[in-house]
Amino acid sequence: MNYRAFSEKQRTVLTWWLPGSRYHDKEAIVCDGAVRSGKTLAMGLSFFLWAMVCFDGMRFGVCGKTISSLRRNVLSEILPRLEGMGATWKEKRTENLVTVTFQGHRNQFYIFGGRDESSASLIQGITFAGVLLDEVALMPKSFVEQACARCSVAGSRLWFNCNPAGPSHWFYKEWILEAEKRNCLRLHFMMEDNPSLTEKIRQRYKRLYSGVFYRRFVLGQWAQAEGRVYDFFEPDMVKPVPEGPFDKWYISCDYGTVNPTSMGLWGRRGEVWYRVSEFYFDSRARQRQMTDEEYADQLQKLAGERAITAVIADPSAASFIETLRRRGWNVKKAENEVLSGIRLTADALKAGRLVICEGCNDLLREMDEYVWDLSSGAKDRVKKEHDHAMDEMRYFVSTVMAKKTDSFAVCTVERRTQGRSNAS
Repeated sequence: MNYRAFSEKQRTVLTWWLPGSRYHDKEAIVCDGAVRSGKTLAMGLSFFLWAMVCFDGMRFGVCGKTISSLRRNVLSEILPRLEGMGATWKEKRTENLVTVTFQGHRNQFYIFGGRDESSASLIQGITFAGVLLDEVALMPKSFVEQACARCSVAGSRLWFNCNPAGPSHWFYKEWILEAEKRNCLRLHFMMEDNPSLTEKIRQRYKRLYSGVFYRRFVLGQWAQAEGRVYDFFEPDMVKPVPEGPFDKWYISCDYGTVNPTSMGLWGRRGEVWYRVSEFYFDSRARQRQMTDEEYADQLQKLAGERAITAVIADPSAASFIETLRRRGWNVKKAENEVLSGIRLTADALKAGRLVICEGCNDLLREMDEYVWDLSSGAKDRVKKEHDHAMDEMRYFVSTVMAKKTDSFAVCTVERRTQGRSNAS
């Protein structure tokens, strides 16, 4: 391994468990901080090397929010590097198991997804010699505690990494602030700790984020959400509808009966998506409700003669979705993770890949009124007010744009095709 390729902080992560290290007696490590700061690579590589050097014939846990994200962001980066150092590995996808052999030692690594509270049951009953929890701040406390409780082998250690959330987050309060009491090494990473990032790239990330996302993902702070959600959005970012043809069309929809219904028409020109028109109906303000058939008529009117690739619909609007499908529309239920969707939308707006056009007056009104709910305690939440156009815009970005392009915020890594090793 060429240690010169790593920053000082990454080298600390890679060596803290070695005899002779001043941190050798620590029982856990937490790496938190800015995005793209090099913490995931250093921690993942160090975890596997520690396991393979210190143990033989043991089981380990490797946990992420989802198994697919863990494979993409951690395993696809770490396993080829281990192979380059002389290790061999084999993955059994049906069992979510990776077996690694290195320097005469052979260990098993079980892969788990900690998506919600029910995930804790998946990890019960197994004994680990160590566990790695990638993006631990996105996992429920019950899952993390269950994973930690599985580590009862002598010499076992806990490995955590994450980007920051709010200052009331349970992991911040119980692990970051209590690191010394828990005999835990806490290392705070900044973008400067990643030697593979040029100054130009670092400046691009700093331009990309704003508000709470800037404080969390660029400065690495466990910062409180506050004020307008899209606080960077200014009137001069609104553009006229560009002249000429568009090469693809979508409609996004947030459906309401008593609450407003909002629909947006999205057209693509090159690499940019434009919200060129909208339909918005507030039943309370109008003092009448529209039926599913009437909403379907309005959607057809919004589409006009355009070839609509798909309607991205509120996943809870079962009756309206069925009405549209009976009429022959291709309907996709929207991805509906709120915070992730807000972050992706903010990134796209700031980068100019998502443009709001003149005439989308209800969406523009909501942009000024869409704010964080500061009364929600430990949870990052937005107020459920003035959020209908905001929701359907988020549906579009999360379901269409996030599937087509890599986002700086998502920080995805393409899965590499493996040579000698393969899944079975």
